[in-house]
Amino acid sequence: MSPLNRVLSFGGSALAIVAGGILQLAGNGTAAEAVALALMSLGGIGLVSFAFLEVGLSEDRERERERAAARTGRRLPRQRRRRPD
Repeated sequence: MSPLNRVLSFGGSALAIVAGGILQLAGNGTAAEAVALALMSLGGIGLVSFAFLEVGLSEDRERERERAAARTGRRLPRQRRRRPD
């Protein structure tokens, strides 16, 4: 996923949440409230989905890096574990 796609994905989801909030404040009536709730819900679902996608992609990159290191026969540097504070 390119950096531009990341910005557009997360930005679009955040924009949907903001637009839903503005609509809920500015609009009156059941229809405006329903559309606002739908926009905010879809934006939240989008943010969580894209966050999980980013985690999955980073795991795929790490796995590919480990496979490339195994093919070339070199060892990967050990990653230090952080102590919980």
